[in-house]
Amino acid sequence: MRWFLLFVCSCCTFFSYGASVSGIVKNTKGEVLPFSSILIKKSTIGTTANNQGFYSVQLAPGRYQLICQHVGYKSVEKEVTVQGDDIILNFELEEQEYNMAAIVIKPGGEDAAYEIIRNAIKKREQHLKEIKEFQCEVYIKGQLQLRDYPKRFMGTAVDFEDGDSSKKKMLFLSETLAKYAVQQPDKSKIEVLSTRVSGNSDGFGFASPQIISFYENTVQLGRSLNPRGFVSPISANALSYYKYKFEGTFFENGVQISHIKVIPRRTYEPLFYGYINIVENEWRIHSVQLQLLKASQMQLLDTLKIDQIHVPAGNVWVIKQQVLYPAGKIFSFDFYGSFVQVYDKFNLKPKFPKNFFNNTVLKVYDSANKKTRDYWDTIRPLPLLEEEVKDYKKKDSLEQVRKDPKYLDSLDRRANKLSVSKILLGYTYSVRKSKLNVSFDPLLDVVNFNTVEGAVVNLSPTIRKSYENRNVLSVTPVVRYGFSNGHFNAHLNGRYSYGKKYARSIGVSMGSSVFQFNNEQPILPRLNTYSTLNWRNNFMKIYEAGFARLNYEQSFGQGITLRLQGEYQSRRPLENTTNYSWKRSAKAYTPNYPEEIISANIPAHEAFYASIGLRWQPGMKYIELPDRTFGTGSKYPTFSLNMTKGFAGVLGSDVEYAKWRFSMNDNLNLKLGGRINYRLAVGGFLQANQLFLPDYIHFQGNRLSVAAPFLNSFQLMNYYGFSHTETFYAEGHLEYHLNGLLTNKIPVIRKLNWFLVTGSNALFINRDRYHAEVFVGMENIFKVFRVDYLVGWQHQQRLQGIRIAMPLTITGGREE
Repeated sequence: MRWFLLFVCSCCTFFSYGASVSGIVKNTKGEVLPFSSILIKKSTIGTTANNQGFYSVQLAPGRYQLICQHVGYKSVEKEVTVQGDDIILNFELEEQEYNMAAIVIKPGGEDAAYEIIRNAIKKREQHLKEIKEFQCEVYIKGQLQLRDYPKRFMGTAVDFEDGDSSKKKMLFLSETLAKYAVQQPDKSKIEVLSTRVSGNSDGFGFASPQIISFYENTVQLGRSLNPRGFVSPISANALSYYKYKFEGTFFENGVQISHIKVIPRRTYEPLFYGYINIVENEWRIHSVQLQLLKASQMQLLDTLKIDQIHVPAGNVWVIKQQVLYPAGKIFSFDFYGSFVQVYDKFNLKPKFPKNFFNNTVLKVYDSANKKTRDYWDTIRPLPLLEEEVKDYKKKDSLEQVRKDPKYLDSLDRRANKLSVSKILLGYTYSVRKSKLNVSFDPLLDVVNFNTVEGAVVNLSPTIRKSYENRNVLSVTPVVRYGFSNGHFNAHLNGRYSYGKKYARSIGVSMGSSVFQFNNEQPILPRLNTYSTLNWRNNFMKIYEAGFARLNYEQSFGQGITLRLQGEYQSRRPLENTTNYSWKRSAKAYTPNYPEEIISANIPAHEAFYASIGLRWQPGMKYIELPDRTFGTGSKYPTFSLNMTKGFAGVLGSDVEYAKWRFSMNDNLNLKLGGRINYRLAVGGFLQANQLFLPDYIHFQGNRLSVAAPFLNSFQLMNYYGFSHTETFYAEGHLEYHLNGLLTNKIPVIRKLNWFLVTGSNALFINRDRYHAEVFVGMENIFKVFRVDYLVGWQHQQRLQGIRIAMPLTITGGREE
């Protein structure tokens, strides 16, 4: 913290005795040039103009050479002497003129650009790794605006609660100042010195200064835009993807730079359009003006423009500025924005303290989001736009108004009104001033049907109360009544989540309830209802139990999480009590127990058991905020070990057994090749002296047309056909998501951005008990659907089927 205070004090001292140099950057037509870069000559220090072309920089007394740059324009150098008074210094930039005399026609008429690109490709890896380590300061400003939106969305009036009915409005505005440190090959750390979000004094702005390196073969811009990434114009195999056109050279500070147009060879490939400027002889990137379109297999956005400027720093070049311009239209919400990153104060020979690079990759210091307006006006490298100033004032004022209990009450009165859609889709009653809400399940989860209880009502409102330090208490009373068997069950679930550094939670449940024999609840009641009433398939097999459960979970850092649980159940069998269905049929309901493994229902009995689970992901990286720490994953697999022990005689328990399970799972990013997800597991019983069907090892089967959770299920397996008490089993699940590979060659489908997926699931218990299935499917259908065709084998029997996945239909159970 000491170095941070020194940094702030030194900045205040520096700015106190200088003057501001400010002005407007325009072209010769009088048009402003947004995000132009203004540098002090022979340094990486400078500022950036805002998107109205205005810049301002504080300088100590002295003489300076200021260089103004904008991609596509000639740089202009001006001398300024700072003495004490503020100075107005405007820049007018001419469009870059490109000297075509350098064109050399190769045999066969090859464009001169290809030789330049080949040289850049040869030097690509050298430039990628030439800076072994560095530390710099980075300012990040992001804004997202609407230019049009619908009056109503999904039957509800669109209201931003800001009193402004105009179509154009600022959706998001944030600023961040951070220190960014990198050490090759794979160490980095971000220290956020200050951050703010318009209208959210407790919020944290964008704080990860991702340098988009076109020296990488594949440019990753997040899985949401394209999970495969995009091919760099100077990647190792770029000539297979791009055509190039030499458009001339220009000189800047005595350096010759080639201006090259980048043209994708094919549409519907993850490729850039635009221009790249290459430094002659050094064959490094000077600047880029590239963009991605829908035809680049980009999702969510219609266009994404990327501007970059690199500047010399000794014998190497560093990035000075990067601006992203996203734009798109989703469900009639028409949006656009800009996200600018300004890099300054590069130290290419930093001396990092011992253990500086640890498992914390992003740290936000205390009070980083509590800085004053004067502080921001002092450190900000590019001036705010008038509309941004207004947005801060308006939303910060609205935030104060929204803290008024009367205002919160008025919001609650409006939001808490009941409607048919809320009853069908779920309803939440809020008391905002008390940080309290009560949520009710959708009607489809409240009223259901099964062959044991008939029509059943299951009310389970969740009461959630938030406290300081993001501690949360949730209580869920559950009341259940079956109209056919006349049974009433009620229990109470409670959970308290706490922990400032690492998350912890403790949960308590007790009462009576209805359980599936597989306590992981593999079948959703709403899907079983439809299957039972429509086709007389009562797949969900249930029993009744009075129970008490206590569990505790804690993260320890280093990717380690511990989970402890103890549970007592007094189990009672249930039988079918109704033969009702929507269709007349001679088909009889199967008994309320899995006939494939037992010939009669379970007897009444008592069971007490405890389990311990340990999950570890080596190399876990963390983001550390002032009030909490959370993991962001790592490049290594996640390992899980679970042990469960049934204790005879404890509270009258009739069970005595011990079982275990060890699993590992990971996601492998193949970049342009797609992504492979897998889960492998082994387990079995160490002891099986006395146990009943709920204590067996069960697997997630599926007999419905909708998919079960991927990577943890067998889509063609009966729900209980492979439940067992054997000493050993092994299972594996593999999915290969091609993410647009191959389908980008198929007309129509490539426009729709549908992706192929394939893989297999396999289970081995012994030579006579095994199950295997392979599948091929299409996903990302209208962004939400997935359809698989599967073929399987078990007991020398061949199976096949189709499974559909969509929101609200994935069957029960859970991913590990």
